[in-house]
Amino acid sequence: MSEPNPPLLMSRLDVERIESLLESPAAQNIDTTALEAELERATIVEPAQMPPDVITMNSTARFLDENSGEEREMTLVFPRDADGSAEKVSILAPVGSALLGLHVGDAIEWPLPGGRTIRLRVLSIRYQPEAAGELHR
Repeated sequence: MSEPNPPLLMSRLDVERIESLLESPAAQNIDTTALEAELERATIVEPAQMPPDVITMNSTARFLDENSGEEREMTLVFPRDADGSAEKVSILAPVGSALLGLHVGDAIEWPLPGGRTIRLRVLSIRYQPEAAGELHR
């Protein structure tokens, strides 16, 4: 049996922008059920109240693949900023919606093609706009 999903914390600004994105043509042909469920269960705070150890939109975080022991770094972005590289993951991708709102130390199961999954643990957050005193552009 898998662990329950970790609690999520999201900024009001991120939630508003994601809800607008979900209503846009960019999201029409994508299954956004998981992302909508994450928004529903999240605790929403003002951007200035966001702790620095939580993944927000445009955060860059370091992860440990608990299956292989490999570390990787990814930035959570809106679809317009996703460039197809492994370093940027769109909020509309399944792993993107799973990363939003996680705290350092949280772990998630990341589905891979072919039905396999890997377990990613958040090691650190190198950059988070709210902690840097910036609002999302």
